[in-house]
Amino acid sequence: IEIVKEPVGGSAGLGFSIGGGIDQDPSKNPWAPDDTGIFVTNVMPDGPAARAGLNPGDKILQANGYDLTMATHKDAIKYLTKKKEQVIRLKIFRPDI
Repeated sequence: IEIVKEPVGGSAGLGFSIGGGIDQDPSKNPWAPDDTGIFVTNVMPDGPAARAGLNPGDKILQANGYDLTMATHKDAIKYLTKKKEQVIRLKIFRPDI
């Protein structure tokens, strides 16, 4: 999935929010209990992520080539919101595909 950032910056510029990470409690993951991966928790309607086809519950495996499968929540945010990168290419896992 390819997302072109909007100029507002941060996660709002991408149009989605994330949860999870190796430093978070996996039992609170509503999509895959006991999974410490990074998951999409919310997608803003009509935002860049929604237009690209990202859905709540999608597991983000990579962002612009950075492996997020063993990332902390803070590191995942850092990779997703790098200011110099206007396009974010995500490799995701979606169980129903």
